[in-house]
Amino acid sequence: MQCPNCKSEKAVKNGHRYGKQCYQCKQCKRQFVEFYSERGYSEDARQICLRMYCNGMGFRAIERCTGISHNTVIGWVKETGAKLPETEEIEEVPDVGELDELQTFVGNKENKVWVWTAVNHFTEGILAWTIGDRSSETFSVLWAMIRSWSCYFWVSDGYCVYSKFINPEDHIVSKTYMTRVEGENTRLRHYLARLHRKTLCYSKSKEMLQISIRLLLFYLKRKNQKFFPIFP
Repeated sequence: MQCPNCKSEKAVKNGHRYGKQCYQCKQCKRQFVEFYSERGYSEDARQICLRMYCNGMGFRAIERCTGISHNTVIGWVKETGAKLPETEEIEEVPDVGELDELQTFVGNKENKVWVWTAVNHFTEGILAWTIGDRSSETFSVLWAMIRSWSCYFWVSDGYCVYSKFINPEDHIVSKTYMTRVEGENTRLRHYLARLHRKTLCYSKSKEMLQISIRLLLFYLKRKNQKFFPIFP
């Protein structure tokens, strides 16, 4: 038996551990076993946990179902979500855009934040979004992403911030025509446990909320593929 440390062939048996035969090198005193089990979880386990997270389960619920530590799952979510693009290329520039805000909180219920979203009135999917307070400063970040769309009309609920950026002749204020964006915001609440209205799950940091939304939007666009990318 060769020592993995000094490569000496002078090793003797030295008991058992977890059902495996242990050895000790007589030259460098290193203890080792003949065969080491593969450490870590398989890629299949990672993919399953990420899909569970993007289907409304919290980290501890995933741990209860799979036996994989919630800290490990958190690490997978952060690693994958942090490397995904904030928004993807728009396949079709919308003629009519819809705008809305979704309220949640970070850390405690007094620390309110809003997820501002923009969608195409005629196709599903959130095309652009940002997170912050409910002020003009936050919406200006989203507006910088979408103003180049040059939509014929923008539809919103009439919140005062929108009128500061959108020309009155291009602005339709009507809850009736906001079914698309409200539906997309409902999907966010449905698929992310931290956005459920009555839940023990919540975001402890704005960064984790951003990563979670980024991961979910990537997943919703590719649900039939059932995979998440592996980054080096």
